[in-house]
Amino acid sequence: MPDLVDPRRLDTLLSRIRGEVEHGPLPSAQVAVARDGRLVAFETYGDAHPGTRYVLQSVGRSIVAGVVWKLIGEGLLDVDERVAAIIPEFAPNGKEEVRVEQVLTHTAGFPFAPLGYPKMLDREQRLAAFGRWRLDHPPGSRFQFHLTSAAWLIAEIVERRTGLAFADYLHERVVGPLGLASIELGVPVDRQPGSVAPMIATDRTDDGREPDPWGPWYLSDPRVLAAGEPSHALVATAADVALYFQALVHSGLWKPGAVAEGTRIRLTGHPYGEQIYGGGGGRRTSMGLFVTVAGPDAGGNLPSTGSPSLFGSAGAAYQLGFMDPESGLSFACLSNGYPLAGYDHSPRGTALLGDIANLAAGLAG
Repeated sequence: MPDLVDPRRLDTLLSRIRGEVEHGPLPSAQVAVARDGRLVAFETYGDAHPGTRYVLQSVGRSIVAGVVWKLIGEGLLDVDERVAAIIPEFAPNGKEEVRVEQVLTHTAGFPFAPLGYPKMLDREQRLAAFGRWRLDHPPGSRFQFHLTSAAWLIAEIVERRTGLAFADYLHERVVGPLGLASIELGVPVDRQPGSVAPMIATDRTDDGREPDPWGPWYLSDPRVLAAGEPSHALVATAADVALYFQALVHSGLWKPGAVAEGTRIRLTGHPYGEQIYGGGGGRRTSMGLFVTVAGPDAGGNLPSTGSPSLFGSAGAAYQLGFMDPESGLSFACLSNGYPLAGYDHSPRGTALLGDIANLAAGLAG
């Protein structure tokens, strides 16, 4: 659709991604481009098909964020509320003053609070874990990505305010009405084969090394993926991710101003300890409500060729999803290839994601 994107730039982008599958380390990849509410391009390369769904990792945070923005727009949630006022079980150990906005901007003070499998399966055990969590630093004092803890709280907040479990609310009130059927949280183990691309190591050798269980590889266990950790275990096709971003603007499902409020920059800084889990390479990062915003710095692996209002999330290790409200362009690139360490901080890996991001954001011309 040359009227929506520059066809030569699109061909360059697709060739770049296809080359990483045909001649590079990626076992498969899926890429989608959308603009003005329409899908412009959707391609699948390697050992996959158009219906293959990928584990979104951190790209899924933008979908979680959209759910939160919907509640805010409908008056069901205020970011200034104290989390403990919504979830009293969360309050112990000095957490009474943690606010919703701090959870959404990764400044709440408990970035590595644990909630593992199988405890995550049971709501009562999740609530008990919330109560045991302790602050590593005062709320609001440090910007450090909350790997899984923030999303578990978000899921419980959604349930308290809507009466629906997060996965059910997402399906019944958001992706179902939008017709984005591939987006799902908590895919049962028996439905994963043939539907969800398995995670495959891009650098496996014969020296006996195993994937790092503390990185993204914890989701390679089908049982853990089925348990549905909200900020990383969502699955989808690239097409539906790109169209989800479009729906935020064009569907009418979100109240006027809700997305703008969700993507308004709340803080800009260097995420503490970001190299532990694949941050933005030391660049300053701007945060909206549970999404990264390009801002003046284009940090957090977002493209530097888009507008300052571009928002989304990069995912380990070679994944990216974003929306540029000024150009109307959205983009998703997903893969099931991962280094054994989970993240690729090599010059080649950094250049790959950066090239794809900037090529994609420049498609609008």
